[in-house]
Amino acid sequence: MEVSRADIVQSMAGRDRGKLFYVMKTEGVYVLIANGKDRKVERPKRKKLKHVRRVTRPETRVAEKIARGDKVLNSELRRDLAEFSREPSVKTKEVC
Repeated sequence: MEVSRADIVQSMAGRDRGKLFYVMKTEGVYVLIANGKDRKVERPKRKKLKHVRRVTRPETRVAEKIARGDKVLNSELRRDLAEFSREPSVKTKEVC
């Protein structure tokens, strides 16, 4: 499973199990994830790759900003993830 910056991942372990996050950065076997609510952009959660599942790589303005390294607001993350989670097939969008 290849997870890269600006991917949307779902947490598979821990208190945040089942929640969606954006990957802000990758560090070897770890990723730094944020969703703008529980985990802000300023303090992303460090999580092992084996504890997340890549859901998709979105083609949104927020994902492009993360990939470029531009400043992203917490409200943008929240809004984008909320829109994504409203889609009916989120649970079946796993990308291998």
